Amino acid sequence: MMESGKLLITGVKQIVQVCNQGERVLVGSAMHTVAVMESNNVTQGYSIVIDHEGNIAGIDTDENIRSKFSETKFSEVLDATGCSVIPGLVDAHTHPVWTGDRVHEFAMKLAGSSYMDVHKAGGGIHYTVEHTRAASENQLYQLFKNRLISMIKSGTTLVECKSGYGLDTDSELKMLHVIDQARHDTSVQIDVSSTYCGAHAVPKGSTSEEAVNDVVMNQLPAIKREIDTGKLAVENIDVFCEKGVFDVHQTRKILEEGKKIGLLVNFHGDELTDTGSGELGAELNAHAISHLEEISDVGIKAMSKSQTVAVILPTTAYILRLKSPPVRKMIEFGVPVALGSDFNPNAYCLSMPLIMHLACVNFHMTMPEALSASTINAAAALGMSGTHGSLEIGKRGNLVIINAPRWEHLVYQLGCHSDVIKAVINGGDKAYEKSN
Repeated sequence: MMESGKLLITGVKQIVQVCNQGERVLVGSAMHTVAVMESNNVTQGYSIVIDHEGNIAGIDTDENIRSKFSETKFSEVLDATGCSVIPGLVDAHTHPVWTGDRVHEFAMKLAGSSYMDVHKAGGGIHYTVEHTRAASENQLYQLFKNRLISMIKSGTTLVECKSGYGLDTDSELKMLHVIDQARHDTSVQIDVSSTYCGAHAVPKGSTSEEAVNDVVMNQLPAIKREIDTGKLAVENIDVFCEKGVFDVHQTRKILEEGKKIGLLVNFHGDELTDTGSGELGAELNAHAISHLEEISDVGIKAMSKSQTVAVILPTTAYILRLKSPPVRKMIEFGVPVALGSDFNPNAYCLSMPLIMHLACVNFHMTMPEALSASTINAAAALGMSGTHGSLEIGKRGNLVIINAPRWEHLVYQLGCHSDVIKAVINGGDKAYEKSN
């Protein structure tokens, strides 16, 4: 009886596996030395097999794959002659569920207003909270779905999605249900990691301590009930640890309560001031800390010791004109570095290739480092590098086919990912294919 497979990709010029020894994270010089398979034979390339369960079943030369899978009937065969293939990109930090754009605030920032200036004037997060609370779940989902589709077209196959524009129990649950809905929508092929971020800001009319108590006493118990009854899936917990928002002691209290209900710690820290977030994250064995523009050397060393992933967000420093996070020092000290788009009303960017370009130019990362940070390390930040983030047998068949003989064109051709990306594959299914 002939076996069945979901997808066969043939003729690939260059396959960038990123990892080929089962590594779950790359640090230091290993971020630069990614695993690559390259054919110099004009008549023979490489093939990739994805089985009926959506996992990678084979990576080898065209000839060897033909021989090994000669009795397999594939649902689809893609000719990728002359193309390069990379793992599906992983966006490790986004805020994609909201309504009420803040284009007017962009002009304020260009005129010199800081993030906290806008925040104190009633704009920023509070502006978005007001509009998001008023929107229906269906309205929010349609906006969210359109954003996911744009992410997919730019090569993202796994995305971390935060709540945080509700700031009360009902609105936060509404946002989390919107995120969860994408997992069950077959018309949008993307993997999702859901993050509860009810401590994104202090609600209007509340003190920070009152907000902490609401999160701990009301919001988290309500989320736990939804998880326990199978009505909701949430993987991570986030807090905005920052001067004027939630201090390190309040952040610790919320994150510890999140850990008690099984959520992974993945929070904002050291963005505008050095709050000691790096040290706190190491203490709590956090999977990841985002931003880190102001992290201290002590914090860097602590994160290196705990192997907490630093999720770097190039659009934030770019748009807010902040100083660059010390990425090269982090890599030198052995901190796992990942990248995220930080998509939100303040930083409207859905393109991981653009994020990689900014990281290379502004933070002095090499292109292989940026790729590692956007694949295996970004998956590690979400606790998912065992299944995502590299092209290895047994892992999920998420990949990007690039219409160029070298993968670096995805970063080099600034703003042209729509020209470069030939197809995006998620679990062996075509999530996106460029029309001829």
